[in-house]
Amino acid sequence: MLKIRNLSAYYGSVRALSGVTMHIREGEIVTLIGANGAGKTTLLNAVCGLVRKDGDLEFSGRSLQGLAPEEIVGLGLSQVPEGRQLFAPMTVAENLELGAYRRYRKESKAAINADLERVFQLFPRLQDRLAQQAGTMSGGEQQMLAIGRALMARPRLLLLDEPSLGLAPIVVEDILARLSQLRQEGVTILLVEQNARAALKVADRAYVLETGRIILSGPAADLLQDRQVTRAYLGRDYKEFTEGR
Repeated sequence: MLKIRNLSAYYGSVRALSGVTMHIREGEIVTLIGANGAGKTTLLNAVCGLVRKDGDLEFSGRSLQGLAPEEIVGLGLSQVPEGRQLFAPMTVAENLELGAYRRYRKESKAAINADLERVFQLFPRLQDRLAQQAGTMSGGEQQMLAIGRALMARPRLLLLDEPSLGLAPIVVEDILARLSQLRQEGVTILLVEQNARAALKVADRAYVLETGRIILSGPAADLLQDRQVTRAYLGRDYKEFTEGR
């Protein structure tokens, strides 16, 4: 579905990614892990057309080079940004409506309402808070809203940047469970996550990014037990962790 070949990305004259090659198959959850500053957010922004880049990016056989961010959204890619970036003074309902802004000119209100109901089935709490200002919600509720807003664009590929950031473990577990549910409903997912252990448990495959380069990739279950990964990103050896519980 998404093919990235020899991708480099820049902030001014600074190269943040160098020669990144990876792919995502339809129906997968793929996670990208790495230390702070490794370039994970930059990679998502490069895919979405938000930073200067060179290399080859294809989505369902179509090149993303030269496309504006709104055109990329129109192809079926949506990003849930780090920190959620909701419109805090606006209501839950208004934030969800904005997620579907490109669709109002092309699709019926009934089709958009059907997706709204889908969001409510995924996150019932949002339906109870439609009139509430987004900025007054809890962190977990805001993350649900950010995901719901992205889903209102009806993406085929959902990119999530640090969805567990600042959330309690029980809330993180619930959010990640919803990602598995989305995959079952046909949404492909690229997940950037600071909680490497949780991300590897929910993903099918994983890539490890270090200083702008992919240094390791493979099935998520294998990387979860890889000594290099566990020591660098999981805190200590995974076998020791499980035996010590």
